[in-house]
Amino acid sequence: MTSLLVIIILVLLAIALWQLTKIFDLTQVGEEADNSQIANDSDNNTQGYLMFGFLAFIYIFTIYGLFTWGHLVLHTPASAHGGELDTLMNVSWVLIFIVQAITQVLLHYFAFKYRGKKDQKALFFSDSTKLEVLWSGIPAVVLAVLILFGLYAWTNIMFIDDNDDTIVVEVYAQQFKWTARYSGADNVLGKANVRLIEGINTLGVDLSDPNAQDDIVVSELHIPKGKKIHFKFRSQDVLHSAYFPYFRAQMNCVPGMVTEFAFEPIYTTEEYRQLPYMVEKVATINAIRAKKSAELVAKGEAALDSYTFDYLLLCNKICGASHYNMQMKVVVDTPEEYKKWLSEKATLVQEVKAANAPKPVEGGLEKDSTKAQDTAAVVKMAMK
Repeated sequence: MTSLLVIIILVLLAIALWQLTKIFDLTQVGEEADNSQIANDSDNNTQGYLMFGFLAFIYIFTIYGLFTWGHLVLHTPASAHGGELDTLMNVSWVLIFIVQAITQVLLHYFAFKYRGKKDQKALFFSDSTKLEVLWSGIPAVVLAVLILFGLYAWTNIMFIDDNDDTIVVEVYAQQFKWTARYSGADNVLGKANVRLIEGINTLGVDLSDPNAQDDIVVSELHIPKGKKIHFKFRSQDVLHSAYFPYFRAQMNCVPGMVTEFAFEPIYTTEEYRQLPYMVEKVATINAIRAKKSAELVAKGEAALDSYTFDYLLLCNKICGASHYNMQMKVVVDTPEEYKKWLSEKATLVQEVKAANAPKPVEGGLEKDSTKAQDTAAVVKMAMK
């Protein structure tokens, strides 16, 4: 609200200044005026000083933004490769700021120093090989270093070596929700195709595939700490983007193809909640919510629930009207907690079998005609 009021005040001040200039013009009626539309020394001086004013505005606003909103950026990464990506980002920001500071100061300084003056002619300067090499060579070297650094960091997340410790998980995107499929004991996902979507088989898993017999489908993603997770992504409808902000990982989900990456969590959910910065952040959020809740209760409305930190999987593509609400809770467990959680989940084949089983009714079993279209292969594999 404060920001909105500041913006409104600035807009009103700008309008007031504009009106004052019109009043000033009216006061000059009858005096000799220069209507040549050619800038004179006074005009050029004014523009030069305005350039310096704009330069001051840039840096004052930048410094203000760093102090005001700097604490809102993501903090401690929760994946093994996250530190490398943060280092790459920080190096990039520092280089950008240094280059921007130097070039903007020179730009505005030279705009003032070489402003137009009466009877002054500009020097025609065709080219300089030394200068061309200098301002082309230095950026090329710096960019090459950044690109190599980035490729190294990218390789760590994209290089996937499926060994005994790697867990294969599919993340399935659709408007507007996420669904996860675990590869089970064989650590191999069964085949899937959107043409096989039917009933509770919302991911189109080929239930006749032997590798699909132990696949588990869930709506809440659990992953173990210290294990490398190989994620495979599919999309049912439009382009989505699987974004794990605290794990510093993101991948597009493209209809008709499978994309993938891998990362290793290094903090359980509970461990991350206990980090000092997160404890302070949650306390700040809950203080704001408590204040808002008091206002709501005074109006006879329900109070807000207290906030508890959880990892989230978000969609980072504008995929439709409910894009903002497309998220999935991600829980990082200890390896023991993860095994226990997974062992309690029914496989997709078991769920299909239960859904297709005749319902008991008085005097016999109910025949469910809606299941008549199930293929013989699905029923056969489901009964195993």
